Amino acid sequence: MIVAAITIETPETVNTVFGFFAKGGLFMWPLLACSIVSVTVMILRGLALRRNKVMPSLIENEIERLTPGESPERLSRIVHHDGSSLARIARVALQYLRSPRSENVEAVQTRARHEMVRLEKGLIILEVIVGIAPLLGLIGAVSGLVHVFAQLGLSSGGSDTRQIARGIAEALNATVFGLSIAVPTLVGFTYFSRKVEVMSVEMETLVVELINKCYYGRSSREFAPAKATGASSMPISTPVA
Repeated sequence: MIVAAITIETPETVNTVFGFFAKGGLFMWPLLACSIVSVTVMILRGLALRRNKVMPSLIENEIERLTPGESPERLSRIVHHDGSSLARIARVALQYLRSPRSENVEAVQTRARHEMVRLEKGLIILEVIVGIAPLLGLIGAVSGLVHVFAQLGLSSGGSDTRQIARGIAEALNATVFGLSIAVPTLVGFTYFSRKVEVMSVEMETLVVELINKCYYGRSSREFAPAKATGASSMPISTPVA
């Protein structure tokens, strides 16, 4: 109903848009699909990667408030009912507090890798669109040029320069459309990738701080398995009581 109203009020604009797609050739429609997918993915990622949804301030403040050696019971209750990435990683760290430090760190790293995959979900689609949109536009332009010159070859008499220029301009519509899709998609992909990277570093810092505080003051015997296995790759320094 809204589309019909817009069509009635602005017939010239609608005709111009449809003319642009019609003259651009068959490859304009795959490009249109790419643009719709790109916009949809960027909107969904923008909603999913909100900071308060990934790293709630309540959990951040509770980890920072926790003093070394203090019981993390309150934090455990908070993360138990929270579905954020930081809460899931902190929940694993708290579940393995009775295990040696190395086992705890290894479990946290495994959970963190799963969370990275969840946060990066959909970014591969943006990366693919960045690559194929200009190529589809180029193929559409070449296809249009082939059609233009084929028609000139079949025509009898002298060729009209204006007709050739118009045909080439219409063939380049696909290239223009492909580049106009790839550029904003590349901006969105770079922005979201950087955002995921920054938040992952911040979550790692918070969880390292949580582990250091929870293991603070424990006997050095509890860290003997960590030296034997060498399983941890996270830069966590052994606290001194």
